[in-house]
Amino acid sequence: MAMPSALGALEKTFNRSPLTRINDPLFRQRTVELWLKRDDLLHPVISGNKWRKLKYSLQHALSLGADTLISMGGAYSNHLHALAYTGHVLGLKTIGFIRGGQPNVLTPSLADMRGWGMELKFVSRTDYRQLRLYKHWQALPGIKPGQYWLPEGGAQTLALPGIAELVHELDSPYDVLCVPCGTGTTLAGLIAAAPAKASIIGFAALKNAGFLTAEIAALLEQQQDNWQVNLDYHFGGFAKTNAQLMAFITAFETRTAIPLEPVYTGKMLYGLYDLLKKDYFSAGQRIIAIHTGGLQGNRGFGD
Repeated sequence: MAMPSALGALEKTFNRSPLTRINDPLFRQRTVELWLKRDDLLHPVISGNKWRKLKYSLQHALSLGADTLISMGGAYSNHLHALAYTGHVLGLKTIGFIRGGQPNVLTPSLADMRGWGMELKFVSRTDYRQLRLYKHWQALPGIKPGQYWLPEGGAQTLALPGIAELVHELDSPYDVLCVPCGTGTTLAGLIAAAPAKASIIGFAALKNAGFLTAEIAALLEQQQDNWQVNLDYHFGGFAKTNAQLMAFITAFETRTAIPLEPVYTGKMLYGLYDLLKKDYFSAGQRIIAIHTGGLQGNRGFGD
């Protein structure tokens, strides 16, 4: 399927994200290498795995002649933020179902979405959970001709080829590949594309995330046993933090000048450092961790 010209023009504005070594004394002492795939540098707005997951769904939507993209997310959703901007650039209408009641003052993320033309529909948490049941692009009840439904976080099989492109950009050998997990879609894409000899670890960003294992397996055409979801570093739940996590992020940013956010990548890196201290990794191993971007979400932790 040929990429529509508008989508191809948008992709030409993206950078190739660099692979950066984290020169930390702790890793040198253990003779373990840590590299960070800086997907936060892909694009100023559509950064990280947001673009990777959207790319081929957008291609499919445009090939069908869709004029409206519909999806769901929270008040600081990186996925909806990226979708609203992309729709604005491509000249498509966008509709976002937002979890919870409408706030008196829109969050900065929601204000951006509305500014880019997204229609915001606030739904109860019960109705939001119901929306999670609709996985196919036509599955949303009442969907109209020309409308295209994207599940939460862009979690569908069309997301996997975009994640595979990230893997193919890794031009250095590695033993371990790590990524933070929300829906698990990015982890599924890594599993499908990475060498079978690599160990792949997803760090769950939410509490009670054992269900992710089955959802990830459902996205994979071939089952493999070289991956796992670590459930130990959610810090109390999705978007939950504590002083220990925030101090780690501040110290990491001071040492490396690499910005993090505490919902996804910050938790993953905290987990990696903690596992290293516990001698989880073997001497000589090379770890590549994926910085999934989403730095716009930091505005939810400013005050």
